[in-house]
Amino acid sequence: MQESNFINTKYEIVFESENIYYVKLDAKLISDYLTMVNDPDVASKISHKIRTYTYEQELDWVNSKLAEGALCFSMIEKATGEYIGNIEIMEINDNIGELGISITASKQDKHYGTESIKAMLKYAYEELDLDGMELNVYDTNSKAIHCYERVGFIRDGIGKTEEDIHMRISR
Repeated sequence: MQESNFINTKYEIVFESENIYYVKLDAKLISDYLTMVNDPDVASKISHKIRTYTYEQELDWVNSKLAEGALCFSMIEKATGEYIGNIEIMEINDNIGELGISITASKQDKHYGTESIKAMLKYAYEELDLDGMELNVYDTNSKAIHCYERVGFIRDGIGKTEEDIHMRISR
């Protein structure tokens, strides 16, 4: 409970799951964001165009996401208060959200992907009344594909590029 009070005063919690707080993007987390997006292994799984981001670029990204009211949340580990990654509904078309997630290297392989996707689906269905979610994942990202399938996503053809798999899940 004491950790929760600290997190409440440090970040704006939007929702939570068993082990994770989902908070609004925050400039206080930019060094954590940069550690994640500038890690070549993480970057190779979320972008075809790997590049190094600066503090100013990341601050601009945070401010633009906040200004547009994006459904993008930072994940904070309840037990430690440490940054896990970000999860986002990138756009909504025909009442279907497009899911995006990235987890910093030090927090991978701890089942946070599964927990956070389930929590985001619950949020999407209960708070946003969405009918389903879809995503695109690189066909070489077997850990992510396994995670999505474990949650209930099914493969639904080629994604945005020939190297992507499109996946979907319905309510």
